Amino acid sequence: MERMVEERLSTSDFVATGDRRPAEKQMPPEGAPQTTSEESSGPLLPQDSVQDLRRQWDEIQSTFVDEPRDAVKHADELVANAIQRLAESFSEQRTRLEGQWDRGDNVSTEDLRLALRKYRTFFQRLVAV
Repeated sequence: MERMVEERLSTSDFVATGDRRPAEKQMPPEGAPQTTSEESSGPLLPQDSVQDLRRQWDEIQSTFVDEPRDAVKHADELVANAIQRLAESFSEQRTRLEGQWDRGDNVSTEDLRLALRKYRTFFQRLVAV
């Protein structure tokens, strides 16, 4: 199976060697704003990336019967790659905003609101039960 990953990552590459206790389930505080289904249903990555990741997943899943160990290894690498792409997406957005600040440009409150909304939506999806 052909991989387009420059450097093979695993999910363990994203985990610090420190405290590895399971995260506790947390409910949002009473009265906290809830994410609408419209905010939470959109893709977190560009459509071409999503299609590529889904294609790779289909390839991995189809190899499970013949090579289950390899399928799990490749699934872990694919998840790590998706996490890396997601982190890069957020980093690029932040870099654009910081570039505007460094040039002395005023970043509109609307741009900042949209950035914070994207972070909030991602965070709420990440910690959803």
